[in-house]
Amino acid sequence: MKPTIIGIAGGTASGKTTIAKQLYEEASKLGSVVLIRIDDYYYGKINVPKTEDGRVNFDHPDAYDVDLILQNLNDLINHKAIEKPTYDFVESKRTDITEHIEPAEVIIVEGIMAFAIERLRKYFDIKIFVDTPDDIRFIRRLKRDMIDRGRSLDSVVNQYMSSVRPMHQAFVEPSKKYADIIIPDGGHNKVAMDFLITKITQLIK
Repeated sequence: MKPTIIGIAGGTASGKTTIAKQLYEEASKLGSVVLIRIDDYYYGKINVPKTEDGRVNFDHPDAYDVDLILQNLNDLINHKAIEKPTYDFVESKRTDITEHIEPAEVIIVEGIMAFAIERLRKYFDIKIFVDTPDDIRFIRRLKRDMIDRGRSLDSVVNQYMSSVRPMHQAFVEPSKKYADIIIPDGGHNKVAMDFLITKITQLIK
């Protein structure tokens, strides 16, 4: 039986990861579920596209190893285990460590470009877009990058203005039209979360 594949997209720091983790934790109580973050499929900073002013652009669809993402998804669909890559955001490179993942009834795929990449979007049975105001997302990203990734204030702001914001407007925001469900306020939207958990429960049963 083919697994159900759920895609979760939205802007940077919109709450995608919070929703994905909540769905994973609840669904894991009922059956087999795997969670894949497409950020783990980033190319190293040497191979990603550049902005107009020559900066590394991690916010473009071509920054991801889409071929490997699809290979891993196809293996899981065909009930084969995979070795998923992991990414070091401090060093901006893929690590030598992989995560062993067994096939499951439900596959959750989360990432800002999940719907912007057409080849990937076609795999999703359910598409969820997390819609959070720009100012909230920027504040969250600023805190995350400075605290968790050791970035300076200037570097976070410069990256946001040179690639994050324009790439969001060019790719992420337009991809919202492909969503089956749009969730305002991310994981803080209890009504939406209850609905999603109920739907996944039905799928697993």
